[in-house]
Amino acid sequence: MAAARLAASRGALLGLIVLALLFLLAFLGPYLTPWHYATPDYTALRQPPSAQHWFGTNGLGQDVFAQTVRGLQKSLVIGLLVAVLSTGLASLVGACAGYFGGWTDRLLTFLVDLMLIFPAFLVIAVISPRLRGSGWIAFVLLLAVFNWMITARVIRSMTISLREREFVVAARFMGVGPFRIIWRHILPNVSSFLIIDATITVGGAVMSEAALSYFGFGVRPPDVSLGTLLAAGAGDAPVFPWLFYFAAGLLVLFVLAVNLVGDGLRDALDPTATAGRRRSRKTVTPSRRSTR
Repeated sequence: MAAARLAASRGALLGLIVLALLFLLAFLGPYLTPWHYATPDYTALRQPPSAQHWFGTNGLGQDVFAQTVRGLQKSLVIGLLVAVLSTGLASLVGACAGYFGGWTDRLLTFLVDLMLIFPAFLVIAVISPRLRGSGWIAFVLLLAVFNWMITARVIRSMTISLREREFVVAARFMGVGPFRIIWRHILPNVSSFLIIDATITVGGAVMSEAALSYFGFGVRPPDVSLGTLLAAGAGDAPVFPWLFYFAAGLLVLFVLAVNLVGDGLRDALDPTATAGRRRSRKTVTPSRRSTR
């Protein structure tokens, strides 16, 4: 039923198609061009798009198409990893706090509130330069660590309402362990919210990576991401627009597609929303006819 509702959403289907095309471009694009993203062509410096260089070249003679697909690939990988890690951490902390209650709930809730106090952008900007030798994996961990607290609070509230349901109480009386109850009964019943949250987190993580890389706190050269490409091409955008607008267009397209998929998943996994819209349409139609 959820798949049927998702297939009936034109916006979600359009978003899925765009996401599939972007992933194909990111991971198959490097094989479509003979140029490596770090290899310069000294005979073509800041050349506009042509048959030899599809997206043109930058000031070092590097192929912009090769750099763009490499940056898209890196940004997508970072976004997916951050979404998986942050959603998994939020589900674990929120479910444990809501199910166990007592001192466990107080301690985990205090940890969540403490993490919400810190300005994530500034903390990542201060810490990331000190982790240059750790690569972009450390950057992913930093983004994930500061991106799970609000989701954990929502999961905690949902778990508190679920732990008194009949199937959870029955499993508890049958001697099932608490972590098995959380895994088999609590998390499956909040999976719709987790899926939607993970989908939206992908877009947010890509935007955060792009913003941090734009200010020099993200992916380090010689590697590239959409954020580093935007930072490198921003100053030359009025004169050499191909250095900026290809990466910016892909970033905007990806975020819009993720939002469309997230809206479609929300409607598909929440049947009450669809039913509510149908009931509202049915109630509005007779009133219009009666006024006529």
